[in-house]
Amino acid sequence: MKGLIEAIEREGLKENVPQFNVGDTVRVGYRIIEGGKERIQNFEGVVIAKKHGGIRETFTVRRLSFGVGVERCFPLHSPKIAHVTVVRAGKVRRAKLYYLRGRTGKAAKIKELK
Repeated sequence: MKGLIEAIEREGLKENVPQFNVGDTVRVGYRIIEGGKERIQNFEGVVIAKKHGGIRETFTVRRLSFGVGVERCFPLHSPKIAHVTVVRAGKVRRAKLYYLRGRTGKAAKIKELK
């Protein structure tokens, strides 16, 4: 199994992957298949973590939905991801923003990168 992943990594990664960092607000278009139809569902929130590297790279996006925190982890090079759009760039000094989980309102606000 590990040899297969390494062979795919050597072959090449997904083209036109946007550059974004932890702290950025992104809109992820995720392909969903319902019955025989396929549609794209957008998920917008703050990137709180990026993990691994190469073809295994994943990123976690967090947003508040009706006062409840919702987090989703996306594989960066997945064919199910239609697009990743950076809505605004954030200025942070941490690699992981897990501290946002305990904060709401203005305390969870991230400064914008000028």
